[in-house]
Amino acid sequence: MATWIPESASPNAPAPLGFGRIGVLAAIVREPVALAGLAMVAAYAAVALSVGFLPLRDPLQVSADRLAGPSGAFLFGTDALGRDLFSRVLFGARLSMQVALLSVAAATAVGGVLGLVSGYLGGIADLVVGRVMDVFFAFPAILLALGIVAALGPDPSNVIIAIAVVYTPIFMRVVRGPVLALKARDFVEAARAIGATQTRIVLRHIVPNLLSTLIVQVSLALSWAVLTEGALSFLGLSAQPPAPSWGVMLNEGRQYLEFATHLAIFPGLAIMVAVLGFNLLGDGLRDALDPERR
Repeated sequence: MATWIPESASPNAPAPLGFGRIGVLAAIVREPVALAGLAMVAAYAAVALSVGFLPLRDPLQVSADRLAGPSGAFLFGTDALGRDLFSRVLFGARLSMQVALLSVAAATAVGGVLGLVSGYLGGIADLVVGRVMDVFFAFPAILLALGIVAALGPDPSNVIIAIAVVYTPIFMRVVRGPVLALKARDFVEAARAIGATQTRIVLRHIVPNLLSTLIVQVSLALSWAVLTEGALSFLGLSAQPPAPSWGVMLNEGRQYLEFATHLAIFPGLAIMVAVLGFNLLGDGLRDALDPERR
């Protein structure tokens, strides 16, 4: 996986976050791709956070209007039990974002610490951590996630664990590479020369120069987490019916594709928008934070 190492503003004072003076939002505004991704992610987050307060029908409430197409009464139509598909799709955003955020946060924390330890200390620590991560890299990501969830049981909390385990080695390598380069830079050597502690060097001089790389990687990891949660739900390994999960809705709608295509179209579009938003945001941030473009 490609890794970009931000340049330091000066030998003694690395630019925090690798943004110089422009800031995160200014960097995004300069990149239309990042701006489009941010708008899509913001809409996704707004729905996920506010869906419990919106005047929607109960996503579990059944009715006699079964397999009804989109209309003024039911914007996305209804499913085989007469449940409002619009309400279920919006409530599905909350579960999807919860799984994605928690799993990627765990992977970032564990993988980031392992990458710091491995890259900065080197030696036996680097060897041990690297070989353990190689074991996880030996398995295809989706198959490893499937195996973990199958072993632990079908539940969203187990999906969080599975995605975190799969992505921890990736974050470890994303952090380790820049740390190996940064610890040999002049501003780090200067900090050592004046007697700065190892903890201060890592927290003050190493970590700030990793954050821009991590921000890009986190946005891309979130897209994969959303897609993986949907896939595992579709296979019956995450949220269970009648839970309003996008993957569950896709699985329920596949048998009605010939005469009720809306059952699959709207949950599929929801997954596409969320994944595309995170991907566009990650790609745009990578371009916006590239020092060669500034």
